[in-house]
Amino acid sequence: MRKWFLLLAATVLLAATGTAQQKTKVACVGNSITTGVGAQDRANDAYPAVLGRLLGDRYEVRNFGASGYTLLKKGDRPFWNHKYFQESQAFAPDIVVIKLGTNDSKPQNWDTHAADFKADLTELVAVYRKLPSKPKIYLCFPTWVANDKMTIREKVIAAEIIPIISEVANETGASVIDLHKTLYGMPGLVPDGVHPNELGYVLIAKDVYDRIK
Repeated sequence: MRKWFLLLAATVLLAATGTAQQKTKVACVGNSITTGVGAQDRANDAYPAVLGRLLGDRYEVRNFGASGYTLLKKGDRPFWNHKYFQESQAFAPDIVVIKLGTNDSKPQNWDTHAADFKADLTELVAVYRKLPSKPKIYLCFPTWVANDKMTIREKVIAAEIIPIISEVANETGASVIDLHKTLYGMPGLVPDGVHPNELGYVLIAKDVYDRIK
């Protein structure tokens, strides 16, 4: 009887331990704003790091931000060619947060390949959705750009890129996170015109957290 009780107790303990170790995995896919450019301590202050702290121990958030990269396959630096594209899939995420499109607004990308943006974004959503982990997909609107000093154009983002992202979300069933409004009209939170500071990243993480939760 005692052996049977010990065996049962051990089985219950192992099952409980296994359940406790199963975390919801969040892949943050994006460009330099996902990487955390603009923060002094990117490892701790980039929005995915802040998001991880907000979500707590039941989540594992990983940063797949590739600075300077585009959604466009024919862009000057396609995310499709970066190692993070494959690594983010191998991560087997339960949630994928995609924040791409900022660098696509540059003249060398948008003025030549704008017609490809919708198809490329639709395909990217399909790639992640077909993963065995069957992740929920969130599409983020690019954050507000205070000036065009880096050839990243707010007018293109607001008038052309965001409507396409919204359209793809509607057609694919992906959820939208409107990060364009998060820092809109607050240049003090975007010191170089494009990249948020630490407080800006906290606000972005909070908006992503609110949508996930």
